[in-house]
Amino acid sequence: MTDAYETGRFAAVPPGAVARVESADDVAEVIGRMLADLRAHPGAWENHTLESFLAATQESVTSLPWVYRDRDEEFPPEPGWRQFAEVLVMASGLE
Repeated sequence: MTDAYETGRFAAVPPGAVARVESADDVAEVIGRMLADLRAHPGAWENHTLESFLAATQESVTSLPWVYRDRDEEFPPEPGWRQFAEVLVMASGLE
């Protein structure tokens, strides 16, 4: 990052990969993509340290129902694997 006002980015995971998540194996695949991206581009994420990632994960869990509302989607009463994957990717880039 060269500009003083630039911030990090989200993990480079194709949106379709998260949208197709239905199982623990699918989440593991998303996590694998996140790990490969982090290893290839250390420091590129907004939250590339464990401390900042965990803080953003907490905020992402709290915010996810609002994200669904903003997308005009119903948040499931019992969130599943897809929502878990969304939280992880969201936490990588949440400011």
